Amino acid sequence: MTQSHVLILSLLSVAVVLTALWLTHEAVAPKEATWDDVLSEAKSGGYRIITTEELGTKYLQNLDELLIVDTRQEWEYRTGHIKGAINFPIEPTGWSRWRKADALKDLLGSDKNRMVIFY
Repeated sequence: MTQSHVLILSLLSVAVVLTALWLTHEAVAPKEATWDDVLSEAKSGGYRIITTEELGTKYLQNLDELLIVDTRQEWEYRTGHIKGAINFPIEPTGWSRWRKADALKDLLGSDKNRMVIFY
């Protein structure tokens, strides 16, 4: 057997293995977040979690002090949204969030004490 035959057989073997891996690859569902996960992320990010009652009170008392951001897709926003909310679609991938980081920074503005609500 020549070197070229060995190389061809090796490449074919690799192709067969890769094809088998590709065909048996199953999608892995992302882990469903728990409330403890939400609390942990909020704490590590410096966010404060408030109850819906607290939010309702703030909303009714002074809507102008809140920045309410609807993160759903534009067509979902058009079907109905919280009064006063602005639409800023955020897709779940890290790449899309990274691409929109500057636009989000501009949207949020420089007021670091303003209450921002994402839904």
